[in-house]
Amino acid sequence: MKANDPIGVFDSGLGGLSVVATLRQMLPYENIVYFGDSARNPYGTKPKQQVRDYCFEIVEHLKQKSVKAIVIACNTATSVAANDLRKQYPELDIIGMEPALKPAATMKTPSTIAVWATDLTLKEEKFKHLMERYEQDHTIIRVACPKLVELVEQDALDQTELVDRVLQGYLDQCQGAEFIVLGCTHFLFYKERLLQLIDKNVQVIDGNAGTVNRVRFLLDQKNLLNQDEEGNLSIENSDSTKLELSEKLVKKMEGKHE
Repeated sequence: MKANDPIGVFDSGLGGLSVVATLRQMLPYENIVYFGDSARNPYGTKPKQQVRDYCFEIVEHLKQKSVKAIVIACNTATSVAANDLRKQYPELDIIGMEPALKPAATMKTPSTIAVWATDLTLKEEKFKHLMERYEQDHTIIRVACPKLVELVEQDALDQTELVDRVLQGYLDQCQGAEFIVLGCTHFLFYKERLLQLIDKNVQVIDGNAGTVNRVRFLLDQKNLLNQDEEGNLSIENSDSTKLELSEKLVKKMEGKHE
């Protein structure tokens, strides 16, 4: 592996582009290859074994790109496949994502925390074990939000009335919450609007920065951080009609960092 080899990033569709935007902000010299699986989206409503098989196919594809690390920019895929992928590919750093319940829980004890995620993430053993670590001292509200994934994939983020109606429906399930954890990378596209809809005392938390910090640490350990010049981004999708929308979403997210 070489420092200028790309970092592979994949997701069930377009949500992982929010992670790409954070990677490009925090590690601007890194080359990135992104694969979105929009043709088989959503993962969160599919059987566990089927999602696992998809993940192995995608990792095999990314390995052909000579990636030096892989980010599973999907909480659902992480919960289903991350451990098995690490066993299968011990030579690769595979960085997964999980709902940022720990950061929320450490901010205030006791507190009420709403975790927004896909149905499969919330039902998986991985999340169950995570929840067990904090539920003694915190009230944790699980909110499955499949519609938020659909709206991103359908390029409906500009339909303000529809977006607000959907967000409010999920907010109605979070009475008393002091923290809202965005446990799906698709949900990051709503963060700005969500902050406008909620009480100013409610904090919205996501795991993107923590994930990128982990990538930086692991690459640094292997002397694989790229310092040559500004990195490039290559976007692929199993649904070729989503490529233009992918570029639009990256620009939207990067605009928040300007």
